[in-house]
Amino acid sequence: MKLYMVRHGETDWNKARKIQGQVDIPLNAFGRHLAEETGKGLASIPFEACISSPLERAVETAELILEGRPVPIFTDRRIIEMAFGVWEGGCCSEEGWDLPQEFRYFFHAPEKYVAPEGGEDFYMVRDRLEGFLTELYQKKEWQDKNILITTHGAALCGMLNVIKNQPVSEYWGVGVHKNCAVTEVEVTGGVPVILSENYAYYKDEVKAW
Repeated sequence: MKLYMVRHGETDWNKARKIQGQVDIPLNAFGRHLAEETGKGLASIPFEACISSPLERAVETAELILEGRPVPIFTDRRIIEMAFGVWEGGCCSEEGWDLPQEFRYFFHAPEKYVAPEGGEDFYMVRDRLEGFLTELYQKKEWQDKNILITTHGAALCGMLNVIKNQPVSEYWGVGVHKNCAVTEVEVTGGVPVILSENYAYYKDEVKAW
């Protein structure tokens, strides 16, 4: 089984550095362009299926990557973005910062991050992502197939944290992936191996988080 994990395309909230979480923000025009370019880059991959977060920005990314191909898209809430509760909509850029100071643990010490009302901490997110991956690895009908996964920044880092078997303190790994960047993971006998990480098929300049 080969997994192609993709962070969704850009949204207006991404551009403004607002915390989206589980707010259902759609792609903007540039985000759709990135998804289309990624689709061109993955055009030669014969996908058996796609699993997407149920949020519109992830589903539309999948649809644009797979445009014109009869590939089924399934949604799974376990790969939805991390919930930030009452902090969703806040700005985390230094010039526009309007979040509590304890939110800084989110980036710099995830193991110390305490979820706000209605939110999740990293351990909660990691647990649901691990359950998703464990079940996916066991799908016998997909063992020799290519599967597209469209998800979100924190959720994707969480899946890679599980795959790398690293502690929550190292949750961010190489950092939040670029919008529509692709990570390839090969799974053999239930054991995942990362082949490439955070690869962009487009030539556009996208600022790192």
